[in-house]
Amino acid sequence: MVCSRCKMVVKDELLKFGLHPTSVELGEVIVSEELSQTQKKQLNQLLLSFGFVLIDDKKSRTIEKIKTAIVELVHYSEVQLKSNLSDHISQQLNHDYNYLSNLFSEVEGTTIEQYFIAQKIEKVKELLVYDELSLSEISLQMNYSSVSYLSKQFKKVTGFTTTYYKQLKERKRTPIEEL
Repeated sequence: MVCSRCKMVVKDELLKFGLHPTSVELGEVIVSEELSQTQKKQLNQLLLSFGFVLIDDKKSRTIEKIKTAIVELVHYSEVQLKSNLSDHISQQLNHDYNYLSNLFSEVEGTTIEQYFIAQKIEKVKELLVYDELSLSEISLQMNYSSVSYLSKQFKKVTGFTTTYYKQLKERKRTPIEEL
């Protein structure tokens, strides 16, 4: 789950399923009931129909927590990152960053940093499409050191300049849950 609408859909479906969620947050749900293996399979099928997956093992939960922390940081936080990404992730998950980084790379086939950059570029695309902020303002909001660095990273990831991307009729955005 990577957005507020996702949380709402999941909560509604859990209630329809007869469960009582005590917490529905991005990437994590807590229900008051203990689920049997059959119920877990049924719930997983239900969630799959909405594009969600039931994650029940420790490694997968950790990966989801890393992704959720990054998505929240990039897409939903108004606060600038005051430390570096590795410190932030370590503090959020209360784990050594080397462990988290190795686990993420092993399971996802990409680094935490690359995932973070992909999320930032999707947010930049969104801001470019809205056309309410200048590139300088976007650069500042997204915590880039300069407009030049943002432009170079954008071109490297997307293959387009920021100016060309703004002019595209068909926007080539990727849903954040697919990154």
